[in-house]
Amino acid sequence: MGFLYVWWYRDGMSPTGRATWGIMKNLLDYRFLIPIVLLLGFAPFYPQPHIVEKLGMLLAGTLKKPIDIFDLIWHAWPFVLLAYRVFRDIRHQTG
Repeated sequence: MGFLYVWWYRDGMSPTGRATWGIMKNLLDYRFLIPIVLLLGFAPFYPQPHIVEKLGMLLAGTLKKPIDIFDLIWHAWPFVLLAYRVFRDIRHQTG
C-alpha cells in the first residue's frame, strides 16, 4: 500500500492539505492521451477497429461473452480518459 501512496502522491501534500496529482497529472496530458486513443482505442485498424465492432455488438444485443465485454472496456478506457480531460479543461475555462 505504501508503494501506491508514493506513486500516486509522490509530490506529497499541497499547502492546502489536499493531496496533489503527482504523476497522474502527466498521464492526463494531451501529448499522452491522444496517441493512446489512436493506438489502443482503434487497434487493430484493419479490417475494422475493435471498438467499432464491440459497440455494434452492444447495440445489437450480442455482447454477451466475458471476453467481448473485457475487450470493449479495454478499447474504451482511453476514450473515457480523453473525454474526462476535455470536460475538465472546459469546466476550468468557464468557471
